[in-house]
Amino acid sequence: MPDPAVPPTPPVPLDALLARADLGLRRIAGPDDPGVVVHWAHTSEMADPYPYLLGGELLLTAGVHVPEGAGAGYFDAYVGRIVAAGGAALGFGVAPVHDTVPAALVEACAMHGLPLLEVPPRTTFSAVARAVWQLMAQARLAELRRVSEAQQGLATAAARPDPVPSVLHQLARRLDGRAVLYGPEGTELAGAGRDPGAEAGAALAELAGVVRPGAGRPASASDTAGGVRLVAHALGNGRGFVLAVAAPQRDPGDHTITSVAAVLLSLLTGEQPSGTGAARASALVRLLLGGAPEEVAPLLGGERWRVVHGAPDGPAPHGRAPDAVAASALGAALGSALVDPVGGTVRVLVPAERAVAALPGWTLGVSTAVAPHDWPAADTEAARALARARATRTPLVRHGGRPALTDLVPPDDAEAHARALLAPVAAVPALTETLRTWLSLHGSWDRTAVALAVHRNTVRQRIARCAALLGADLDDPDVRMELWFALRRT
Repeated sequence: MPDPAVPPTPPVPLDALLARADLGLRRIAGPDDPGVVVHWAHTSEMADPYPYLLGGELLLTAGVHVPEGAGAGYFDAYVGRIVAAGGAALGFGVAPVHDTVPAALVEACAMHGLPLLEVPPRTTFSAVARAVWQLMAQARLAELRRVSEAQQGLATAAARPDPVPSVLHQLARRLDGRAVLYGPEGTELAGAGRDPGAEAGAALAELAGVVRPGAGRPASASDTAGGVRLVAHALGNGRGFVLAVAAPQRDPGDHTITSVAAVLLSLLTGEQPSGTGAARASALVRLLLGGAPEEVAPLLGGERWRVVHGAPDGPAPHGRAPDAVAASALGAALGSALVDPVGGTVRVLVPAERAVAALPGWTLGVSTAVAPHDWPAADTEAARALARARATRTPLVRHGGRPALTDLVPPDDAEAHARALLAPVAAVPALTETLRTWLSLHGSWDRTAVALAVHRNTVRQRIARCAALLGADLDDPDVRMELWFALRRT
């Protein structure tokens, strides 16, 4: 049996069985190979156990079948049949039939490359079998724990601002290989993990083409190239995306882990339900053709709305520009499909009845709940709230609901005053941003330096430059208040 049937349970390394001090097993012949595994234990006193073996067994015998005066020929035939049946190892029990392991048996096992274990008199065969199943149960529990941890890791990755790269990175790390997302045209959109080599890489791209949607094509396929196991899954959204994985080995839980990643990527790359999409398209057409926002709002599902501005967290003050998938993920987390990625932020229109909470990996600014005709004002509120959140390094800032002091000054007059006051520093954005952040953090050098990702001496130099250009005493609270008022209008 060159390819023996084995049960769907994790095999037990033979070395793990030998390490059990309570068994006292000792290897006396055969290769000292850490890769030898046992799939089960079986006891037999048959002179020819071949018909009763499936492969992968630790065969246990007390030598009852050995005829008196048996020589090398008998043991050579006996061991040869065990090897032909796919047996993993042979355990020979010392006493009550034999005081020692027959020397001819030791020689036969060494010649055929079959590991031979000496089972001491105090160890019963049932104890050996029980130990095998205990080790299998431990391995199975470890594998279930590995799969569970991988599922949690993939789910967390899917909730990040950059969900597709994060899921691929997590999958590659869990499988110790490479994970790639191919687009409908066969181009590699994103990948993570170590390079499997030119041969395996080319074969992986070719395998992805096998499962790409088409008449009679399979949903998944596997192959091997350059000693690397290759697997490809067509994502379930029907848009032609393919997840492909190259890993050096294939453990029992790898299929489950890869399937979870495929489901998550299907959701992340899929389209919204057609009914919702049709309503959004209708609302957009009506707006473009002159419809009033309050007339369009019922198509979108609400009467009062909040505007949320979100920016991905990152090392730089303004994070990194979100892509379309990240923007959709933010909208899904906020419960809205009305998403607009622009510049380095994402704008989301959220029904007022949906609660907006802080999200890992995002900095959010939230407006007050308004009617559709006040959407532009809410957009401004959300932008200001996000600026405050960035400056104070707060995950979420909500715009205040009560009138502010700035509301008492006509907007045109306030903006004209702000432009005139800040004109000396307006030409240098770094000075304006530093002044804004420094004032928002109550003049803290260290916190401003952290918020801007610069050295504290750089902050001191910029603030001193602002004071000189403005001709103002920045230690004066009245000056600070006026400058803050002006900065909020720009």
